Amino acid sequence: MDWSISAAQADMRAGYYSGAAGILASALAWSIAAGVALTGSAERAIIVLLVGGMLIYPVSIVICKLLGARGTHTKGNPLGQLAGASTFWLVFCMPLAYGLGREQPAWFFSAMLIVIGGRYLVFATLYGMQLYWILGLTLAAAAIGLVFLSAAASIAVSAGALIELGFAISCFVYHRQSLRSLAGENQRS
Repeated sequence: MDWSISAAQADMRAGYYSGAAGILASALAWSIAAGVALTGSAERAIIVLLVGGMLIYPVSIVICKLLGARGTHTKGNPLGQLAGASTFWLVFCMPLAYGLGREQPAWFFSAMLIVIGGRYLVFATLYGMQLYWILGLTLAAAAIGLVFLSAAASIAVSAGALIELGFAISCFVYHRQSLRSLAGENQRS
């Protein structure tokens, strides 16, 4: 199959529920880590987010399937390689974030907000959605603000959870509206 960018993006949106399931899975990982941090253990919250981060993809696939999406893209979709490359970049940045967290736990969460924000900027191309530009830049801006304010780890991880949850809801709404719009166009045809 010869893929246009718009066809590849449409396939990614259809397969992964416009990425909403992934944002929700990430928000859940951040939320659990925030709960741990709020009990007073920033170091454990770091471990929780690292382990939870490893579960984001499989949890997002389960959510996709529960919502009726495939949870995968069509074989040969060239944007699948870009998704994989952005995952490697995320993994390569984690030791740096962890090292920062050993110095100051709040720095781990701010570093992860920037790294994940950068990955979401790639998702703007994967899905062809401006929402990912806003999400990525919001996470990065929050990280920078949190560092300048010398925010506690519990505040930094809670900010990540709240931002991701808000954008997960927005992305779910966007995807549902686009499905309705597409159904309406198909009925008129």
